[in-house]
Amino acid sequence: MLCRTANDLYWASRHMERAENTARLIDVTLRIALLPERYDRGKAEAAVWCRALDALDLVDTVRQQYGRIDGETVLRHLILAADNPSSIYSCLRAAREAARAQRVAITGEMYEDLNTSWLDMRNNSWARIQADGINNLLEWVKSRSASFRGVTIGTLGRGEGYHFLQLGAFIERADWAIRLLDIAGSDTEAEAPDTQDAAVYFRWSALLQSLSAFETYRRLYRETVSAATVAELMLLQESNPRSLLTCTSTLHGVLRTLAGGQSLECVRLAGALSAQSRYARIDEVLGNGLEPWLQDAMARLSRLGEEIHRQFMLSTDIAQPTLPQLQVQP
Repeated sequence: MLCRTANDLYWASRHMERAENTARLIDVTLRIALLPERYDRGKAEAAVWCRALDALDLVDTVRQQYGRIDGETVLRHLILAADNPSSIYSCLRAAREAARAQRVAITGEMYEDLNTSWLDMRNNSWARIQADGINNLLEWVKSRSASFRGVTIGTLGRGEGYHFLQLGAFIERADWAIRLLDIAGSDTEAEAPDTQDAAVYFRWSALLQSLSAFETYRRLYRETVSAATVAELMLLQESNPRSLLTCTSTLHGVLRTLAGGQSLECVRLAGALSAQSRYARIDEVLGNGLEPWLQDAMARLSRLGEEIHRQFMLSTDIAQPTLPQLQVQP
């Protein structure tokens, strides 16, 4: 497959996955913002939204551009800002443009699905979004992403194009499996035990609900919601379709298929990351420090992204937006 075709399909899928995960980030932040002030000494609106921007390394950008950080400012930047390459607006536009460039490599239904999503998003305004409700928009974004996955699975042949679409989706989802853990991080360690327990439960429950994973959690765990069990679900549980283990195992399988028996560095990196997730134990991860483990996993994903680009897309020269700690096409 031509490098440009591989690049466009990879990024069409990544942009759709990023739009969905940005919607989920907004969802969990809105839920945490409802936490009663007595349970959170950092309840000031700016503090709540700064946590979301921190996950995307956008605090300074938003503060410089808008002069303040509050709910409306952050929402407009993450949803509608055309100059933010990772906003929902920009992701849907970029996904549609990448698909339009490769219409012969995808099915007509796939292009029409992306085109419909973009046209509907283009006609949105902040006033309309407020009138309809932010939550309705977030659910719409998630449903459009699910629609694209469904029509891809149902109509596209299992050739190289399909595999590059999978690569884009799962490397982006793996990145967000790590990134979203920061959003629910608690600042309540110094609080009284009763308020701390309530805040921890609320934050991690909010994360599970925003990821549509609360029912999965209940099926797997009998105990109350805690940081340890949610971290295990998001990182090490293969039965969770959005976990780091599920994503890296899928990436390894797809890259082995694309390698066709060759010994490629990207296959080795994906396999090593998959093995790290498969054989890790949450008590050991937490005992050695969750943050160092997450930073190491992010660094490995960054290197894997670089190697995928070097191996399959090196002759393309189209710059693509990146999130912090995830190296993509220069």
